[in-house]
Parts: sequence; C-alpha cells; structure tokens
Amino acid sequence: MPPRLRRLERKELPVDTAELARYLIGKTLVHETAAGRMSGRIVETEAYVIGDASGHAFIGETARNRSLFLERGHAYVYFIYGCWFSINVSAEMPGVGAGVLLRALEPLEGIALMRKRRGDAPTHDLARGPGRLATAMDIDRRYDGIDLCAKGPLWLADAVRPVGAVGASVRIGISKEAHRPLRFYEAGSTHLSGPKHLSRAG
Repeated sequence: MPPRLRRLERKELPVDTAELARYLIGKTLVHETAAGRMSGRIVETEAYVIGDASGHAFIGETARNRSLFLERGHAYVYFIYGCWFSINVSAEMPGVGAGVLLRALEPLEGIALMRKRRGDAPTHDLARGPGRLATAMDIDRRYDGIDLCAKGPLWLADAVRPVGAVGASVRIGISKEAHRPLRFYEAGSTHLSGPKHLSRAG
C-alpha cells in the first residue's frame, strides 16, 4: 500500500540553511507524473549557506540561479558537467541566496519508473548521488523555481517513518570551503553517496 504523505508547509521549514539541510533528512520528495507517482526518503543533503564561496549564489543573483533567491521551499534545478541535473531546495528569506542540495534518496514509490530512466540499477543505487537522483525522479529544468510546498507535480512531504541518527561530514566534490561540516545524512542508510568513511554510522 502506498505511504500516506502529508505535504510540508513552508512554516515548518527552518529558515537557516544548515538547519534546513538537517531537517530534510527523512522527509519525502514526491513527483507526480502521467505514468505514476515516484517518491523517496531524503537520506543525504548538503547545505550551501549564505556567503558560501562554493555555492551558486556566491556570485549574486543571475538568470541561472534566480530560484536560489526565492523564499525557502522552492526548487533550484540546474544542469551540471554537461551530463545531469541536480535539485536544491531554496533556503533563508526571499532575496537571500542559499540552498540545500538533495544528494540521495531511498526509493519508496515508482521504483519501476525509476529503473526505466536508470537502467537495471539495484534499488540502493537508483537515486544515490544528485545526478542519479534527478535522473531517477525525472527532474530537469522544467521544475526550476517550482514551489515544493504548494500543490503541483513536485513537492515535499513529511517523513513516512521515524528518522534514524543524523550524521554530519564535510561536503563532497567541491574545492572551496570543503572543510565545512555541512553534509548531513541518515546514519546507516544503504542509499548514501560518496566515500563510506564520510558516512560512518557511529
């Protein structure tokens, strides 16, 4: 039976970017499509805080990153490395550029639909890493700027079960301010991306 999902309200989302990144662990990302619904538990995030030299908002607002400056709870979707999309959740107050990168999901619904986009990947590998996540969930620039707290095809829902211990580590794949412990993950999850030593359960 599909899980019963309650849409998150904006007032529930912490304003602070790092707090939002931690808060989103265990919450659910949902995509309603004509072929069916896909959803997954968010098990890994990274915060890109105000003034972060590694964040897309650091250069100021542009046509590409405008969604990062929207009120918290909007999607910022961008194409990276010429090969895949990534999705962030905008943070902070309107006009302040910051966001939370969704790095990994534990698939819940629509696994067969995800496999159509990700090939015959094992379930734990379907949405492990930001590019795989967006590919599996069929997320691209169509959804840039969408309100994830409003009724629509792509939205955030509450947790479907209690969240395990939340760990923190340095972020992955960046060269600026890489030392900051702004990556959050559900300890013990088998769906995490990155080196295993960054995701120790203890």
